[in-house]
Amino acid sequence: MKSAMAKHILVKTKDEAEQLKQRLARGEDFAKLARKYSTCPSKKRDGDLGEIYPGQLVKPIEDVVFKKPLLKVHGPIKTKFGYHLVVVYFRG
Repeated sequence: MKSAMAKHILVKTKDEAEQLKQRLARGEDFAKLARKYSTCPSKKRDGDLGEIYPGQLVKPIEDVVFKKPLLKVHGPIKTKFGYHLVVVYFRG
C-alpha cells in the first residue's frame, strides 16, 4: 500500500497561513514555525503527521500528500480545521 510522510502547520486564518508561507520562503525553519504557531497536536513533533496512508486525512490534505510535488510548501489549504501549509517529504 502506498504511504507518505508529511509535515504541516495548521492555523485559523488564511492571512496567518500566507504570512507563515512567506517566512518559510525566506528560509525560516518549518519545524520551529510549526512548534510556535500550529494549532494541531502534531506541533509537538515539529508538525510531523507520521506515516500517512490513503483514507486517513481529510481529502484536500490527502490530495496534496499523494499528488503534489515533494519538498515544496503547499497551501494555504482550507479544511474544516482551518488553513494548512503542507510539505511532503517522502512517498513509498
